[in-house]
Amino acid sequence: MRSRPRKSARMKIDTDRINNLLSKLQQLVPELHSRRSCTNEALTSKVLQDTCDYIRYLQREVHDLSDQLLQLLDTADIDANQAAIIRHLIA
Repeated sequence: MRSRPRKSARMKIDTDRINNLLSKLQQLVPELHSRRSCTNEALTSKVLQDTCDYIRYLQREVHDLSDQLLQLLDTADIDANQAAIIRHLIA
């Protein structure tokens, strides 16, 4: 009958870990920074959804900035080898 306490202890650790990670996400994502810690499933879902939205936003920003850099490389007067290296790094 020792399996029940271990299972609940494992569940408690997992819940604590999840809550800790959600708290860290709230600190990292600007839209979530001002919210209080998650205490229920609805708030947890909102934190995860907002985090996914923020990651998508950052990916778009990286893509847009990479495009702008490539356009600048096309018009800049730099060595072809340097331009090739930069293109390779952002591809």
